[in-house]
Amino acid sequence: MIRFVITGTDTGIGKTVFSAALAGALGLPYWKPIQSGLEEESDSQAVARLAGVRVLPEGYRLVTPASPHLAAEIDGVEIDPDALTPPDGDLLVEGAGGALVPVTRTLLYADLFARWRIPVIVCARTSLGTINHSLLTIEALKARDVPIHGLAFLGDAVPDSEAIIPEIAGVRRLGRLPIVAPLTPEALAAAFAANFDLADFC
Repeated sequence: MIRFVITGTDTGIGKTVFSAALAGALGLPYWKPIQSGLEEESDSQAVARLAGVRVLPEGYRLVTPASPHLAAEIDGVEIDPDALTPPDGDLLVEGAGGALVPVTRTLLYADLFARWRIPVIVCARTSLGTINHSLLTIEALKARDVPIHGLAFLGDAVPDSEAIIPEIAGVRRLGRLPIVAPLTPEALAAAFAANFDLADFC
């Protein structure tokens, strides 16, 4: 069985694009536990478009574009953490924003990851500030004994950051997904194949 959780060091860094690339490369079903904001293309829709894999229905679809805890309150929805149990079998799960984003006012995504015990891949941007954000994210996961599969960098090459973060954190560097433009399924698949080794995920 191949199962991964994708989290990030921040919001808007490209987790969904990486999720689509990895899901497509491995043929993994994709699941987004909570989708906040429905005005634009959802993460599930983006993965379906870019990867062509089976996309499972979200656990919660919240209209308000905000952190899940706040979006749920504004939408009048009560999130039940027990309803956010990942389905069995091969699976790629994508969180929202960073690892410490609140699911409810008493539960963070990292707390869910600790319950699930599914290996986590941390997506980190390569731009300025990533060393601090990445190390803090990894420390928060390790403090909860969350299994970390490795680091995937997103963006332009910054060799020193890409070297020092895994060295200090003691986690594996899986590769770096460059900016893909235009972002088509074919271009994304080619960029992933050129920069990652599938053997690192199997």
